[in-house]
This record gives sequence, C-alpha cells and structure tokens, in this order.
Amino acid sequence: MHSHPRGHLVYAASGVLSVHTERGTSIVPANRVAWTPAGFMHYHRAHGHTDMRIVFLPASLARLVPGHPAVFLVSGLAREILLTLTGPRNYDRVPGEHDRAARTRLRRVLVDELHEAREQPLQLPEPQDDRLQAIARMLYEQPADSTPLAELGKTIGASARTLSRLFHNELGMTFYEWRTQLRIYHALVLLADGHDTTHVAHACGWANPSGFIAAFTNIIGTTPGRYRTSHLVPQCGGDERHGEVDR
Repeated sequence: MHSHPRGHLVYAASGVLSVHTERGTSIVPANRVAWTPAGFMHYHRAHGHTDMRIVFLPASLARLVPGHPAVFLVSGLAREILLTLTGPRNYDRVPGEHDRAARTRLRRVLVDELHEAREQPLQLPEPQDDRLQAIARMLYEQPADSTPLAELGKTIGASARTLSRLFHNELGMTFYEWRTQLRIYHALVLLADGHDTTHVAHACGWANPSGFIAAFTNIIGTTPGRYRTSHLVPQCGGDERHGEVDR
C-alpha cells in the first residue's frame, strides 16, 4: 500500500489490472482507465500479461475529475493520449520547454475526454460492517457460490432483510448486484489467465455460458470471447509498467 501527492490514472494497454484502495477494488480491463485521487492509500495488481500505463495529473486538472476512486471508459482519443504520454520517447531525452507544453496540452484533452465519459460500474466497494465482511470473505473464496442471501445470513446470525438494508445503505447496491460485480472481476482474472468462456462461466457461478456472456457484455460492453481476442493479446515481452515519475 502506498499513496502519491498527485492523483493518477492507471491504464492497461493490454491485460487486466485491479486497483485496491480503502474504498474497495476497481476492476480495470483493457478498455477502461482507473482514477485514484491524491493521498488515497492503494496498490495495483496485474493479472496475466499486462501492459500498465500511469499518468499523473496536476491539481489544476485533478479537480475536474471525481474526488473518489473511479473507472472510466476509454475513448479512442484517450487511449492514444495515454500511450503517447507513457511512450518510449519520454525516456529518451530530458524534456525541453516545448515537450512539457505539449504534454500539458495532451493531459488537458485527456481530462476533457474523461469528463465526457460516463463513470463505469467496475468499482467493487469494500464492506465495513462485520456481517457484510463475513459474507464478502465467503464469496471472495468461492465466487461460484449461489447460496441465497437468507441462507448466508443464517451462517452469520443476520436476517436477509437486515443484510439487504446494509448492502443498500453501505455499498449503494443490492446483494445480487454486488455479487455479480465480484463474479465479473473473477471472470476477468480467469480470462487473463487463458481460460475459455465455458470454464469461466461455471467457475464464477453461472449455470450456463449464455447467462455469463449476457452479464459480462452488459458490464464490460463486449462478449468474453471478443474481449479476450482484442485485449488480452500480449503486446510486450512480459508484465510491463510505463508511466510518469511522480514529482
């Protein structure tokens, strides 16, 4: 866990990333970018072969994006800016005044693109209530567990009504929405590890692949097969990290 004096964007040019903060886990597949504001304790984790890009934002631009961790859809223009700001030429020479001005302009356009993009439902909030934490631990270990909330409640001594209220008040979603988010997170990790759609569907709790494909497409915006083909093809020699120095 660490923090930075400036907020930063993390982008997977290929592969799958997760960003963990005290607020929860942001799932970052290759068509999304994660924002972590300044001062937030966090750590990153790469799943499978991942090309990770980092861009820090000055306070003047950071105030234009949310004050909480968030995930955004990446437009084609935003992707090219992220790749340009973190490309090899940034390490070849000491930047001159023109280079610094150009990067400043690119960051401004990038923030404009994020401002227009809608925030994505890929933030898996971390429960604080002891009862919700107990349920979360069970499902983290067994994401395919389809036990109804009422039955899970019996194991920890809480009613389904109480747990439903806690999920809504504390996490802002229903238990079933939260569990689906958790399963999609695990699905992205398994896809990054090379597993096929049928295996991932069953491993994450769907009775058949078609139900998994529908849920995955609804959240990620493409089918698991297309996502694997388009975003999980290795583009570097191994897990790579490119970005700007935080200064």
